[in-house]
Amino acid sequence: MHTRTNAANRIDRLPISRFHKTTMAALAFTYFFEFADINTFAITAPVIREQWGATVNHVAYVTSLSFVGMFIGSIVAGGLADRLGRKRTLVATTVWFSVWSFATIFAWDLFSMGLFRVMTSAGLSAMTVVAVVYINELFPKAVRGKYQAYVIMIGICGTPATNLIASFVVPINDWSWRLVYLWGSLGVLFLFFVRKLAESPQWLESRGRHEEADAVLRDMEAQAIAQHGALPDAAVPVETGPATRAGLAMLKDKRFLYPTLLLSVLWITQTIGFFGFSSWAPTLLAAEGISVEDSIFFVALTTVGAPLGSFLAAQVTDRFERKWCLVVFGVIIAASGLMYGLTFTPVLIVVFGFLVNLFERGYTALAYAYSPELYDTKGRSLGTSISYGLGRLSNAVGPLIIAGLYSGHGYQTVFYFIAGTWVVGAVVLAIFGPATRRARLAAASTTAAPVDAAPEVDAAGR
Repeated sequence: MHTRTNAANRIDRLPISRFHKTTMAALAFTYFFEFADINTFAITAPVIREQWGATVNHVAYVTSLSFVGMFIGSIVAGGLADRLGRKRTLVATTVWFSVWSFATIFAWDLFSMGLFRVMTSAGLSAMTVVAVVYINELFPKAVRGKYQAYVIMIGICGTPATNLIASFVVPINDWSWRLVYLWGSLGVLFLFFVRKLAESPQWLESRGRHEEADAVLRDMEAQAIAQHGALPDAAVPVETGPATRAGLAMLKDKRFLYPTLLLSVLWITQTIGFFGFSSWAPTLLAAEGISVEDSIFFVALTTVGAPLGSFLAAQVTDRFERKWCLVVFGVIIAASGLMYGLTFTPVLIVVFGFLVNLFERGYTALAYAYSPELYDTKGRSLGTSISYGLGRLSNAVGPLIIAGLYSGHGYQTVFYFIAGTWVVGAVVLAIFGPATRRARLAAASTTAAPVDAAPEVDAAGR
């Protein structure tokens, strides 16, 4: 039995309304504590090394295990989001990482720390995958990249906020570093937003639950009309096959496999390149003779560039081809990261670290918008979760490589390696990455309404 799907078209011709702003606020809050929590171990690692007699290699093992957790969480979240829905999975994953972050307060040795960080990291990665897909399916195509970046811009303030809090809290006494994990667990307060969020009508439609999808869409449309007046008609519904369940069998489909392989390269190079920098900067600076307090403070100053990077991405993501924005940002990150590793002058450490954070967070915001739009609704969650998960899994090896490079060849070699990963990602994307801007321009040109969206259906069936 064939069905007629139209959720995407009805969403694409909506102006940004109160519904979207509420969704943005909820997701920004979740992202805030995701970004707050993701680097808590990197921040506290120098103190843990002193108190527990840990080595750089011990730190590498805990960090590696965290990324194994991220891979598991990402893959599980992709399946759960297809089975249970985007909203329910978003809630479950946020609660999960908050609970395990709270448990980390009570870690008593490196083994317990590693276990708690694996569980926390699984939730962090899972939440990110679901949030990326959720935004993609609720915001109009023509501006979803911009609002994806705005959500991250607000949320990413969790990184400098956490670093600044840690720079004051960690030195207080021998146990105060544990308060950093208490701070990370506050993401559980996301539960106060849950009643205001709606399930993705595109997911509901893909499951054959058309009446529920229509109810959500009518509410979105009613809010838009109340704020902006009459809406243009949606595009003609798309004829599709019977509602089906996504599964790993989709890997046999070249239309699914090609973007998954491409995005896996994108996320592998981004993960090793970024976390190789952010996770190791405090530890390596301290190991090179800069005090723990100064290393944490320097890193805190550099992360101020993070929200500005997301703001920059918001200005370019829908105006230019995302593929080429990613390439340019990747090259700049490589150059800035390399210069960071070649200097020990405090001012230059902060300047180049600032540039890395600025363009890397912009890169991530662009990638979050670019990745899910290469799939249709059925493959979006699974494809995003596999590619993102493989990226995170790659960093189970990344810290071990970095520790080996540092021990065998010195501090600066680490940054040659990190810069190289960014260059590889940029080259692969430049050669093989599909362009997506033409579909967005076509969408924007086919509506007569003065709104931020359009009723175009892209090649993936959106």
